[in-house]
Amino acid sequence: MNVLTFPLAPIRGTAWVLDQVVLAAEREHYDPGPVRQQLAELEQELLNGEIDEEEFDRREDELLDWLEECEAYQKGRQSP
Repeated sequence: MNVLTFPLAPIRGTAWVLDQVVLAAEREHYDPGPVRQQLAELEQELLNGEIDEEEFDRREDELLDWLEECEAYQKGRQSP
């Protein structure tokens, strides 16, 4: 039976590789670490007087929304 499906092996292998690339890209895209780093840098910009409170609040809201999305993704991956 394997002889009959042998011609499909390269296709299955390619599909597996593509799945792995997509998974790696998703893990990187939804990694909360860089978002937390950006939040810390944003706070430092505020403390250094590089941005005002309004700019800080706007950018912080965006980053916190993104962090929430990252954490939801991570939680969803861990659920059975």
